[in-house]
Order: sequence, then structure tokens, then C-alpha cells
Amino acid sequence: MSQKFQELINSERPVLVDFFATWCGPCKVQSSVLNTVKENIGDLARIIKIDIDQYPAIAAEYGVRGVPTLAVFKNSKLLWKESGVHDVNTLTNLLQDFSKS
Repeated sequence: MSQKFQELINSERPVLVDFFATWCGPCKVQSSVLNTVKENIGDLARIIKIDIDQYPAIAAEYGVRGVPTLAVFKNSKLLWKESGVHDVNTLTNLLQDFSKS
């Protein structure tokens, strides 16, 4: 998966990674927020989900200590990372900004 993950984040378009766990309540809230963000941004960016219990090595590599943690990558570079639940407008604006830069 790590190789596949590297391919996914090595993109001209921003890639928002949602590090989550199935047992995490706030992650379910974040997931529904991300569905709306996806509708807002369309093809400007990609959103992928990484289950930290299935892929602990990837979570560890990017210093994910709690869930949900969101990270934005572009051309394999980590541009932004924050833990906690984020709202639709914040994430939509963030991805729109990163898609322009």
C-alpha cells in the first residue's frame, strides 16, 4: 500500500487524505463533511481515506497520533496537516487555494 499511497499523493491536483478509524465517532462526522466537500470541489482535488488500523505504517510515517487527522499533499509534498473535525467551508477553501498554487 505504501507504494500505491506514494503514487496517489504524487499528483498535480491536491490530495486530501482522511486518516480515520472505524471505531472513531468524530471520524464518521468528518466523513459526511468530506462528502459535501467533494461535491463542492469536483475535480479540483482528490479525497482519499486511510484506515489507520489497516495501514499503521502510513499513519506512523506521517505522524498521525489521533483520528481524524486530515492532510493535504501535492506532488508528494505535505502542505497541511491537522487533527480534529473540520467544517465544509474551511476544507473547500483550503483545497481551492492549494489547487491554484
